[in-house]
Order: sequence, then C-alpha cells, then structure tokens
Amino acid sequence: MTVTVKPLINSKQMEAGQTIQYSAINCVTIIDKFTATNTSANNALISINLVTSGDNAAVSNLIVDNRAIAPDETYTFPELIGQVLASGSFISTTGTATSLTIRASGREITS
Repeated sequence: MTVTVKPLINSKQMEAGQTIQYSAINCVTIIDKFTATNTSANNALISINLVTSGDNAAVSNLIVDNRAIAPDETYTFPELIGQVLASGSFISTTGTATSLTIRASGREITS
C-alpha cells in the first residue's frame, strides 16, 4: 500500500456552475483539509458534493449546502475532514464565482 500526501485541489477561484474539482482515480482518497476564502466585499455562497462513482452531483450527496462565507473570512469545513472517496468518486462545488478561493489537501491510497 502506498500513501501519497498531496494537494487535491490547488488554490483557485471557484466557478459558479457545478464543477468537478477533484476525482479519485485508481485510488482511495481521504480529505485532510478543505478551505474557502472569500476575497470579495460581499457574502459568498458555496455548496460541496461528495459524489460516488457513476453518480451525479445531487441533493443525495450534498455535504455543504449554500454555506455563506463573509468577506475576508476563511472557512475550513470540518464536515469534510476525514471523508473518504472511493476510486471514481469526486468532489464537486458550486457557488459564488470569482469570490471564493478554494484549496483542498489529503491522502491518496493505492495498492
């Protein structure tokens, strides 16, 4: 078994539409950290889905629902820490475009 600690999502401005941010390809992934920083002057919203392989982002896999992040606030999403993605699963986000800088890190486990 090999464990690789790595950024799952490099720092980036989040898109408005539902967007796949990370896919667990040929590995199991554990999320260790996920942050969103609001760089705008207004509240910004973010929703995060943890989607099982073969499924689509939907209410059934919504983990964070329209979390408001205040201007200059960084939120660390304790509800995502320790979550496990099986191979083929992915992280998808939607929310206020160009207002939130997101980043995630974790561990990929391969056999």
